[in-house]
Amino acid sequence: MNIGTFQSYCLAKKGVTEEFPFDNSTLVYKVMGKMFALTGVDEFKSVNLKCEPEIGAQLREEYSSVLPGYHMNKKHWITVLMDGSISDKNLKQWIDASYQLVVKSLPKSEQKELESL
Repeated sequence: MNIGTFQSYCLAKKGVTEEFPFDNSTLVYKVMGKMFALTGVDEFKSVNLKCEPEIGAQLREEYSSVLPGYHMNKKHWITVLMDGSISDKNLKQWIDASYQLVVKSLPKSEQKELESL
């Protein structure tokens, strides 16, 4: 997956914004103001995704290119190295899971607002 495909896939989801809250090179995707994915735009070398702790541990065991979240809570985030070893299908599933995890954590009023978009 290249950065353009990554951007398009994230932005196609309901309620998603693309921001640079930290610096000019860290691209962050948020749903209703909450982060679910981030990556570097200067060099598309990795992607950080929110993940259930148990699933994150399984993915780190199964894939050498899945690491604890870089600069993130290592229990709840994974870093996926964009070295070509992870299929686009898997990456899209993990992006979807990250998005859904954040949506589930939103207050009911925000979930309802998101549904109406």
